[in-house]
Amino acid sequence: MNIDRFCAFLLAFAFATIMTGCHPVKPVVKNDTQPPKINPPSPSATLKVTPETIDKGQPAELSWTTSNATTVAIDGLGTVAASGSKKITPASSTTYHLTAQGDGGSTEANARVTVNIPPTDTTSHLTDQQLFEQNIKDIFFSYDNFDIRPDETQIANANADFLARHPNIKFTIEGHCDERGSEVYNMGLGENRASTVRQTLIDHGVSPDRIKVISFGKEKPFCTTAEDESCWQQNRRAHFVFSN
Repeated sequence: MNIDRFCAFLLAFAFATIMTGCHPVKPVVKNDTQPPKINPPSPSATLKVTPETIDKGQPAELSWTTSNATTVAIDGLGTVAASGSKKITPASSTTYHLTAQGDGGSTEANARVTVNIPPTDTTSHLTDQQLFEQNIKDIFFSYDNFDIRPDETQIANANADFLARHPNIKFTIEGHCDERGSEVYNMGLGENRASTVRQTLIDHGVSPDRIKVISFGKEKPFCTTAEDESCWQQNRRAHFVFSN
């Protein structure tokens, strides 16, 4: 073997040895998967009114808190800070509405305040006589009787309560009867009816010097359209007349 061939053999042997001692290299695979997307948190909000019920003209406090919001607005107040409070004096019952918006969406909150409005006083401009005529009612009696009927007791008590609250009003109680019986008998019956009502008023605190009593018997009937119970029952009464 000459030198050239020997050298060639050595080179071939060395190459083969190197090749058998090496592991194949795995190809690098490129990963195209995107990282997970992180969603921004949704806004949260609270809204309340303290106190929840007020009288008209009184103040209340509207307070709110929000998180994860970039814009906060309240109907009637416009854009407000993310959290805060405000004095309010609504003229009537109102529901306040809050909207909070952020990168994660929007949310809403509501709070209601109830306003008590006092009833309108429709009697302050009335005269004593007008008040008397609006509140005082006649009291009716059974046939040939001067006791206040059970179903008329509530009316008698209501009359007494009104008159006790208005001590400046003076009045007359007229006793009336239906047409049956003699004139003399009905005059006495009418007086007894008026006197019974007078005593009921006195028992409820109405001063006796404010009350006059008169009997008309059957002389001044209220109903004259028929001669039966439908008319007679209307004529058996104690009638009140303003007399200041």
